[in-house]
Amino acid sequence: MIHVDSLGPLWLLVAILAATVVVAIVAGRSAVPASVGLVLIGLVVSIVGPAVSLPIPPELLLAIVLPGLVFEAAFRTDLAILRPAAGSVLVLAIPGVVIVAAIVALVLTVTTTVSPTEGFLVGAMVAATDPAAVLSTFRRVAVPPRLATVVEMESLVNDGTGIVLFALALELLAGGGSLGGSLIGFVVKVVGGAAIGLVAGGLAARVVRRVDDHLTELTITVVLAYGTYLAAEAIGLSGVIATLLAAGTLGALARDGLSARAVEAIDVVWEFAAFLLTAGVFLLVGVSIAPEALVAAAGAIGWGIVAILLARAVVVYGLIGGGSAILGRLTTRAAGRDAGSAGWTEGDPPVGGLPRAWLHVVFWAGLRGAVSVALALSLPPDLPNRDLLQGLTFGIVLFTLIVQGSTAGWVVRRSGSGAT
Repeated sequence: MIHVDSLGPLWLLVAILAATVVVAIVAGRSAVPASVGLVLIGLVVSIVGPAVSLPIPPELLLAIVLPGLVFEAAFRTDLAILRPAAGSVLVLAIPGVVIVAAIVALVLTVTTTVSPTEGFLVGAMVAATDPAAVLSTFRRVAVPPRLATVVEMESLVNDGTGIVLFALALELLAGGGSLGGSLIGFVVKVVGGAAIGLVAGGLAARVVRRVDDHLTELTITVVLAYGTYLAAEAIGLSGVIATLLAAGTLGALARDGLSARAVEAIDVVWEFAAFLLTAGVFLLVGVSIAPEALVAAAGAIGWGIVAILLARAVVVYGLIGGGSAILGRLTTRAAGRDAGSAGWTEGDPPVGGLPRAWLHVVFWAGLRGAVSVALALSLPPDLPNRDLLQGLTFGIVLFTLIVQGSTAGWVVRRSGSGAT
């Protein structure tokens, strides 16, 4: 006889699916995004229900969710759309993450009781935008393909950067590293993960060209997505970057060589997997956020929100817009000739590879989610001020998901960045 307790994970899956169906139906008839609805349901359960702990360790949550979301988005990315704005994506996802973490640390140090190192740790946890949140929002809002690609790819690349930065910040807080050593370690983890992804993606592309069975080809993609992540993490490199490069390489080298049935199977299965992962993540985010932590850190959360918006503005408008303005002016004439293919208009010249109107959308699309929550939950139990640091992170995540997530469509319409 099967014991009910042993079926707990299956009940959880069914509950997530049922909640997702209900929320999706309601969201389809209202202005509330499904992601916001799922987070709110989880938060209500956390407030009025019994104490619920995350059913799986935070590290395992990331290992389950990130490879699936990263692979699905990277595999279907059109390089012809991404290439003209690749520089902006890299700036947002690598130096941009470091700058955000530093600004958050500065603001929190000046306005709250946290130390500079603790502030940098919070900054590292909330510096990276979340792929589940961003992908969910941009599949609901009609935006030009290039704009959606830029925001989505930023959220994928900067997850790897943010996780590496978090590990280094935690090491510094524990007194086990130096700034110079941390910077070297950061570069090694990112570059090493990229190398693993490129090699694995190239090998997988050669294998699928010799296979003529869609189920085998689909299985190869699953092995590639999770195998590269686990392999990179096992040797201390960035698993997210490894999976990202593996998926992009496979898509670039082998997609045209796959059978039509294989392409259809891969697209449908991975889209469904991403749908399930996204729904589960938003529910678990809401359930995992402790209401008492939010109350205790209320004042600091307000400053944290100010810090994250200020930091995002500096990166988007300063680094991408202002810092690249000179290059934009030099290439405006050439870009105008290519306006049709690039999605630009003559009246809206590119700034740093992006039209000015798009910068507003990129700024407001800095949503945080499961990655930030999982990192906060993984903080060592004996870490000083652990509850305050977690509360800060939870509050910032809720603000971005509920406020920014629910108003993303309005920002797109007001900025004139909607797809035509």
